[in-house]
Amino acid sequence: MIDFEQLRRWPDVEAPELVAHDATDRLLLDTAREALVAHPERVTIIGDRYGALTLGAAELVGPHELRVHQDALSGELALAANAERLGSSASWRSLPLDPSLVEGARVVLLQLPRGLDALDEIAELVAAQAHPEVQLVAGGRVKHMTPAMNDVLRRHFGTVSAGLARQKSRLLTASGPRSDAGATASSAASASSAGTTSTWPRSERHGDLVVVAHGAAFAGSSIDVGTRALLEALAVGAPEASRVVDLGCGTGVLAASWALAHPEAHVVATDQSAAAVASARATADATGVGDRVESRRDDAGASLPAGSAGLVLLNPPFHVGATVHAGLAHKLFAAAARLLEPGGELWCVWNSHLGYRSALERTVGPTRQVSRGPKFTVTVSTRR
Repeated sequence: MIDFEQLRRWPDVEAPELVAHDATDRLLLDTAREALVAHPERVTIIGDRYGALTLGAAELVGPHELRVHQDALSGELALAANAERLGSSASWRSLPLDPSLVEGARVVLLQLPRGLDALDEIAELVAAQAHPEVQLVAGGRVKHMTPAMNDVLRRHFGTVSAGLARQKSRLLTASGPRSDAGATASSAASASSAGTTSTWPRSERHGDLVVVAHGAAFAGSSIDVGTRALLEALAVGAPEASRVVDLGCGTGVLAASWALAHPEAHVVATDQSAAAVASARATADATGVGDRVESRRDDAGASLPAGSAGLVLLNPPFHVGATVHAGLAHKLFAAAARLLEPGGELWCVWNSHLGYRSALERTVGPTRQVSRGPKFTVTVSTRR
């Protein structure tokens, strides 16, 4: 078995309290060992964070290629880096969350996502596209699991069982895909490329803006409170800017809203989440500004040229995975500073108790407060 202690999170945020693996990875591999050996050519892995599941499974399936989906680009990069570090001969193919990922799969290993919508989209896809005798083995930390996860799986599978906890991790096993699951879902459906009904992504109209969201996208098809606060501030004092970056774009609300209000602008909506980028692209198209909003999956805008933006819009996350941690916000502040031209502005909204102003001053430049409430603060930082 691979040496889990050698795994790193790089290029994701690294800190002593942030680990690259946990007991769930080991429990999934131990439990699914027999199934992996029995069906080595039909294995799919979803949600592998930094490579533990993929590299561990590869030792059991030998030369057979694994199909892998990691929502975060940092996860894909970490998997490749860890494989090289360990000298692994693992063979895998990174795929989007679509039928090609699970078609005909007999074994699906899943690190449970935090949100029920993300789990619903995954379970619906597996039930519709995998082999009729597929076994979905999903694991998570007990403190993050809820009975509602069982309910989500039961919408798509005839049999769902929970295993005993081990080292504060637990597994849910689902089998017997239900052919009626997609048809009974409450939201409007769209046809997949294989002709099977899918209920994802889902959309909601907010005035002239149509927000489209895949299951793993933050806030779904609603507009979160922090983004609303930033939009309100921009409506009052927005600068003139034709080259704009929505950094960590989520569903693309900020990008599409700016494009709606500024017909001359070109906006790049960038996020490391595949679900976010797909949602942002669909939001821009549904809102009618798809020709002026470019959606790009990237690690903190690394592929964009330095000094290429006159304005950066940012609503940074305050957690890394399930851990509350400021590391990702600071990484995005540094990215914004790199992307902005001298004199360009970063408009940022953040949880008021986090006190990011001094970090913004150091990293970007002079920073002023535009608005402040009990929950959120909006600031403008000018690039030195």
